[in-house]
Amino acid sequence: MVNAVNPPNVWSPFGAFSMAVVQGDGQVVHLKGQVSLDRHGQVVGQNDIGAQVRKVLENIRDILATMGGQMADVISVIHYATDIDAFMSTGSIRREFFAAPYPVTTTVQVARLYHPELMIEIAAIAEIPRSRFRHP
Repeated sequence: MVNAVNPPNVWSPFGAFSMAVVQGDGQVVHLKGQVSLDRHGQVVGQNDIGAQVRKVLENIRDILATMGGQMADVISVIHYATDIDAFMSTGSIRREFFAAPYPVTTTVQVARLYHPELMIEIAAIAEIPRSRFRHP
């Protein structure tokens, strides 16, 4: 069984997706690809890849927190960047959110994301220990 998670402190889904889903006993959490939107669905950091990466990682952190998770629980991320060279300059921002051992990472360049002002989308999978996990 899979349970959807759509926390009120991030932007609301506008299509056929959830912000995250909890699988099984709730330890493994699959997060929808996050983009740089504030809680009202407005783009944050237009033309600024660093600001967009930061907002995306904040969204991931906030979604995990609603279930008792932390960024250290993230085991896998996939980055979809519209400019891979620009994205590669954001490593210091990622290190503010992730510490060793880092999650496995895949990065691909895409032609565009659903909104032309968005430069990055990050999908993640986390495993939250049962001792901390809270059903949303």
